[in-house]
Amino acid sequence: MLTVKDLLHIKSIEGIKVVAGEQGINNVISIVNIMENPDAFDWLSSNELLLSTGYIFKGNEELQNRIIRELAEINCAGLCIKMKRYFDKLPQNMIDMANKYGLPLLEMPFTYPLSKVIAIINEKASGRYDLLNRRTLDMHNILFRIALEGGGIERIAMELAETIHNPIVFLDRDWNLLHYAELEENPVPLEGSLHLVPNRPVFTRDFRDSIPSNISEMKKSVKRIYHTKGQEIKCRILPVAVNHYIYGYIVVWQTVRELTEFDYIVLEQSSTIMALERIKAKEIEEVKLQIRQDFFDDLLTGKITSSDTIQTLCDLHGLNSSYMYYCIVINIEPMELERFEDIVARKYEMDNLAKKCVELVYEYSSEANGEITCFFRNQRIIIMVGQSEFRPNVTISETKNYAIELHEKLRHQIKKTTFTIGIGRQYKSISSLHKSFSEAHEAIRLMQKFGSQGEVSHFEDYSVYHFLDSNIKEMELEDFFLKRLGKLYDHDHTHGTSFMITLENYFIHNHNVSEAAKAMFIHRNTFIYRIDKIKEMLGTDLKNSEELLQIQLALKIFRLLNKV
Repeated sequence: MLTVKDLLHIKSIEGIKVVAGEQGINNVISIVNIMENPDAFDWLSSNELLLSTGYIFKGNEELQNRIIRELAEINCAGLCIKMKRYFDKLPQNMIDMANKYGLPLLEMPFTYPLSKVIAIINEKASGRYDLLNRRTLDMHNILFRIALEGGGIERIAMELAETIHNPIVFLDRDWNLLHYAELEENPVPLEGSLHLVPNRPVFTRDFRDSIPSNISEMKKSVKRIYHTKGQEIKCRILPVAVNHYIYGYIVVWQTVRELTEFDYIVLEQSSTIMALERIKAKEIEEVKLQIRQDFFDDLLTGKITSSDTIQTLCDLHGLNSSYMYYCIVINIEPMELERFEDIVARKYEMDNLAKKCVELVYEYSSEANGEITCFFRNQRIIIMVGQSEFRPNVTISETKNYAIELHEKLRHQIKKTTFTIGIGRQYKSISSLHKSFSEAHEAIRLMQKFGSQGEVSHFEDYSVYHFLDSNIKEMELEDFFLKRLGKLYDHDHTHGTSFMITLENYFIHNHNVSEAAKAMFIHRNTFIYRIDKIKEMLGTDLKNSEELLQIQLALKIFRLLNKV
């Protein structure tokens, strides 16, 4: 293996000398890299020898000190600076820092091109890779065998922690805890420093936000400092990713010893194995979910007619068949889903978003006035609320209040997503649940039709629309509308007036002129003038109950036929 000391005796690049940090003279050199970017620390590995002209840190003492400290912490082999370009002699502060941290600081003659030095050193260092390759191949076989034998992330975590001699934390893509592996010699125990609750975030928001958004494209780990109880803990974060899609993270709690080059290679191998484990776990989960959802699909479409079958399947899937039930459906519309070009990645992202919604529904289940069963289907969350038959029926007002509060919780917790909630009626028997499900879907359909996305509606909010839409032909509806309000409609389209909207607001606000004018952001007198013109055009004083009924029905048809 090639060390810094060996480097000083290579004839083809003689003249390189150590000016500080001689304690690290026996550091092993695995590879040579050029460092001309101050943001490169995240992507460096141990045993790298860094070459630089010094351009990036000339005249910046703070950056000079930081570079020495960071390279020492990463366990790099040393820093070699090409002289006479930006430095005639190396700054004393860099020499002092190199001596403090034991990082070899070398001077290289101006006459050598960096590319030539890299080629010579890499050729000399290549011989040590035979042993390293054998070790890494053995480790890969161990990890792969654990996966094949079904050892799962528990055994992988322990094997990895014992191999790199540092505690390990495995997280999902949302930074929630999957598993962790502790070591007895860890001076800062995980349990006293982190929030180690399964399926809950382990690290603080600030720590998570400090990780680069493009980390899925990086092969090397990122170093971050985690502050806990007055201590600074060095952490190494590696994404568990396939095709730039993140399935989770491996976090090394680096408190026992510094990582070596072999450790970094093992981490990358573990990341690949972990990705396979996460994909496998997702497929198993999807099979279980499919069996459960097949039952719910049959239940919500009314395909199960036998009471004995319903009883058996309800017992199997945790439903009480004697309860009264109603259904809530939440339509999810993410604003950024289209940025995923890959259809598989898009579906995976949608499923994860839906899972978050289901978790939030269960967190808020105590406010539902009944027992919650919740799952997702494509872009919709389905909530079944069961209530004991010995309790009074839940009112429409109670149901809507719960849905409105749930809607606010979803909007607050999940950004850049629109939620539209439809609610069906409550039925005495679970065998009638499919009716409530259909009604909830119908409420969403009408909200979307009338441009009310992002709102909450009960099926009975649209009773008149349901009656008109299902019992009368469209041609007859059109004829009725034109006879009652055709003059207003034509006048609006010809002259750009707003008589139809004015009349709608007049009825919405129960003939209260002031409230209606306020809702339309116009002066009260302007509203009165419009109403007088409407009365004149329709030939009515808007007082006859029969005429009022017909006009209101015509306004409903106006919306139903989408004539806005």
